[in-house]
Amino acid sequence: MKRCIVASVIAAFSCCFAVGVLATESPYAGQEARSIKALSPEDTEAYLSGKGMGLAKAAELNGYAGPAHVLELAAQLSLTVEQRARTQELFASMQAKAAGLGRALVERERELDQLFASKTITHDRLASALSEIASLQAQIRGAHLEAHLAQVELLTPQQNALYAQLRGYTGADQNRGHSGRHKH
Repeated sequence: MKRCIVASVIAAFSCCFAVGVLATESPYAGQEARSIKALSPEDTEAYLSGKGMGLAKAAELNGYAGPAHVLELAAQLSLTVEQRARTQELFASMQAKAAGLGRALVERERELDQLFASKTITHDRLASALSEIASLQAQIRGAHLEAHLAQVELLTPQQNALYAQLRGYTGADQNRGHSGRHKH
């Protein structure tokens, strides 16, 4: 009887231990093979191509249209020839700026990864690398947010309202915060 209880306790402990080991597997498992550990291939491609990656949500979800989506919705928004041309210029400028900064960010992330991989990281090198990466992240986000800020001025209030509707935003007063000045 005593052996049966001891065996049961050992079996239960073994099962719990095995489940515990399995439950602690990192969600990062498999990512150690990435060329840059901190960036997925999709993130890397998005940075290199100047894609938005949701970096302008503060603008987009508060009624500031984005040039890429305005171009996608050009027919529904009834853009004038001038609005379309200026939006295309705005988008191209934003994308070029973001992609250039994205290339620099990917390179800084690669360097940071290499410092850890080569075991040559120091506190000073870490602080310097993080400062550069943070600055680049802010500049990339700024490029996207600035484009939204400029885009809202290219559209009429009616187009801005229609944009929000077409994008499926149901928040109160999507045009809140706009200056009301529109250049055509």
